[in-house]
This record gives sequence, C-alpha cells and structure tokens, in this order.
Amino acid sequence: MKKFCIAGFGEVMLRLSPPGGKRFAQVLPGTLESSFGGGEANVCASIAMLGGRSRYLTALPDNPVARAFAAQLRGIGCDVSHIRYTPTGRMGVYYAEHGSNMRGSNVIYDREGSVISRLGAAEYDFPAMLDGVTHLHLSGITPSLSRSAFEVTLALAEKASETGISVSVDINYRKKLWAWEPGTAKSELARRCMDRIVRYADIIVGNEEDASDVFGITAPDTEVESGKLNVAGYRSVAAELSAKFPRSRFVAITLRESVSANCNNWGGMLYDCAVQEAYFAPLDDAGEYSPYAITDIVDRFGGGDSFCAGLLFALNTPELCAPATAIRFAAASSALKHTVATDYNFTSRAEVENLMRGSVSGRVQR
Repeated sequence: MKKFCIAGFGEVMLRLSPPGGKRFAQVLPGTLESSFGGGEANVCASIAMLGGRSRYLTALPDNPVARAFAAQLRGIGCDVSHIRYTPTGRMGVYYAEHGSNMRGSNVIYDREGSVISRLGAAEYDFPAMLDGVTHLHLSGITPSLSRSAFEVTLALAEKASETGISVSVDINYRKKLWAWEPGTAKSELARRCMDRIVRYADIIVGNEEDASDVFGITAPDTEVESGKLNVAGYRSVAAELSAKFPRSRFVAITLRESVSANCNNWGGMLYDCAVQEAYFAPLDDAGEYSPYAITDIVDRFGGGDSFCAGLLFALNTPELCAPATAIRFAAASSALKHTVATDYNFTSRAEVENLMRGSVSGRVQR
C-alpha cells in the first residue's frame, strides 16, 4: 500500500474556555484558557499523533497568534507548509463552556469575516496544496461560513477527484451557522450545498443527527434528544446515503447516547457500500454491539473529529484496514478523546490498540 498522506482543509479557531468547568459569568472579567480547534485541524492533529502523515490546509492572518497555532501543529508532526497567510484579516474564535450533568455544554462563535471565509478559489494554489496527498478530508463546517468558503471547498473536492485523490466528507451540520444566504432556511442551504460536495466523497461520515438534519434521512424509532438510539436503524440511513451518493465506498456514523453531559454511551458503525454490510463497534463477547460507557467526560469537543481521524488512519494502514477492524479502531480512538482536554486527541496508536484489546481499567503504566 502506498504511503498515505491525508490533508484536511478548513477553518481553525482560537478556543477560549472558562477553567475548571466554570461558567462564563463566573470568570469574566477574568481568565479564560486558550487552545486551538477546528474540525479538519483536529483530524490532522490526531492522525499525526497516531503515527500517520497529515497536512493541514487553511488560510490565516499573518500574525503571532496564527503562527503559534502553526508551530504547535508542526510540533505534533503535521505538515503546515501550505497554509495560506494574508497580511490582513482575522482568525476566528469560539468560546466553549463545558456542561455538567443535565446542563449541556455551550458554544459561542465569533468567526464572521475570518480570512478563510473571505478568500476565493483563485487565491489558493490547489496543485501545490494537493501535491503528494493521497486523501483529502473536508467537512460541512467550512462551507457553512460563507459563499466563498463553500465555493472553495467544492472546488478543492473537484480538484482532488480530478487528480485521483480520494475524499472524505464529514457532514457536520451546525445549526448556529449556515446563515450566509438571507431568506433561505439554514437546513435548506446546507442540503443544497452539501449535496454538491458529498457527491465527491469516497467516505461519508456523520453523527446520529447529520443525515436527518441535512438530507432528511432518519433512523426509525430514534430520539436523539432523549438519548434513545435505534442502533440497527442506522443501517438503513447508511444504505440511503450510499444510494444517494453512488461514488461512496464507506458510510461511517458515530453513535452517541447522551445520558448526561458527563456520561455518554459511545460507539460507531461502518457501512461497506460495495457489499452492503454494516459493522459496529465496540462489540461484547457475544459479538453484539455494546457501546463504551464513558463517565466523567473530560472534554467531548472534537469527539467526532477523533473518530474521523481514527477511521482514516485505520483504512490507510494495512493491518487495520479491514472494515470490522477499522471501525473498532475509530470507536476506541474517539472514546479515548473524551478523556483528553481541548479539541485535539492526544492519544497514541498503542493506547488505542490497548483499549481495543479490552484494557479499560485505567491503571498506572509504570
């Protein structure tokens, strides 16, 4: 198998959070903890930490904050040499307040007018960005920012397809975004735009709500808000997505049951479109789906991105690429992300494989 290099294109933001799980009203004026986060950046960082080759593609202002982000990602092992810097503009910001028990987490976006939302396709060097890349990862977040960001994402997907680079798309619907066409409902704008992007996807990824929110494809007998999922019903969701987008080879869906903000049941499904077979993970000793019971969640932001990263890494690694193994790796990797603060999944391949083997005790490694 050719040595892979996975590139991700999208917006990265400065993340600001109250320390110690406090609320904004408790700490402001005062101190917020800073880090960086963004769907595609999270994927690239995680792939690098798992031991794979990744390249992050974005547009940022040429200032010390943006350069600090690039230095951090470079230090993790991700190629940042093709970031597009501009002399003016801004980096987006998001404020993340962690929930607890019955109080959910909350995100406040401050990203309007960011550099990546303003640049057009002509201002990027697509051939150089994709040189040496074997796979391109995109999401539904970046095209939700502006018409220009949508057009760039679509053009990059088209270019990758033309040059034989495989593409994955995380549907990733954000109801607080998709506001750039006044008079059009957000879900309708998302459907129209994502329909054009996802048609280039070899791998489609979504959470338990995305297909319903964007394409109106729902799992029967499922109530996401109450945490009740009919897991078996997601086979039909994947089959419908596969039929709608016939280029797709795999459809992957994360399965989160929210017991509370601190306690989630977590797993995933991978649907092989060619053989119309669904694989679930994790499984119990009888081979039945049995999700990870994640209690005392440290940070759930980036959970879906770590799933994408684990899946892409596994599918591009010979000893992990069988669908049943790849979904086990993706589910284990993303389960571990819930134990790690900030957006990035600071988890190694060895730690993921230990969890896959059943090591869940959390004993000290000496």
